[in-house]
Amino acid sequence: MIRPARAQDAARISEVLVASITALCGADHHDDPAKLANWLANKSPEGVAAMIADPGGRLYVAGHERIEAVGAIEWAGLGPDEGKITLLYVHPEARRQGYSAALLAAMEAELAGMGRVKGRLTATATAFAFYRHHGWHAAGPAREGRWILGHPMVKDLG
Repeated sequence: MIRPARAQDAARISEVLVASITALCGADHHDDPAKLANWLANKSPEGVAAMIADPGGRLYVAGHERIEAVGAIEWAGLGPDEGKITLLYVHPEARRQGYSAALLAAMEAELAGMGRVKGRLTATATAFAFYRHHGWHAAGPAREGRWILGHPMVKDLG
């Protein structure tokens, strides 16, 4: 089941984000405490609640009995035909169960349905191959982001 996130989901979403980043993204943060602290700074329940309330984007959740994956799109500040995937994380215990792929497809379809046919995202090293497998293409060299190296990617969603 995939649906928009609700305010009451903030604590579980925070748990998923923290667990995923901590356990699955070691290739990006290299267990560096400063990188982890920066990456997780807005992943608290309060930070997630602010993401849910942001009118320039939308947070989604996926799972059956509980939330197992989280994704987000945004369109604020982008061209009228552009949309961006800003989050896509799965709980470590729910890996390889199809949640990430289903959530990505749903977010791409949502953006396309809004007329935003140029998809953009910045992939982690951990997720780069996943996105390539799902039709995304590198859009330039990797660049140092706020705390980790990011890989800009694009996809025609039309």
